[in-house]
Amino acid sequence: MLREFSPGMLVSHPACPDWGRGQVQSAINSRVTVNFEHAGKKTIDTTVVTLVILSDPDRDSGSEW
Repeated sequence: MLREFSPGMLVSHPACPDWGRGQVQSAINSRVTVNFEHAGKKTIDTTVVTLVILSDPDRDSGSEW
């Protein structure tokens, strides 16, 4: 199943929890570019990895992570 990802969305990589939270930079078809707190920018193929979408209560307040 392909999920819809959009820039600004917060995600985590289930197999790499040490990467920390990631913010989606772009999403084109099944390729999502994410900037992770502790791993930098990574391009993820979502047909191979199911990114976990994080809820962010601070996002509505305009707070940056």
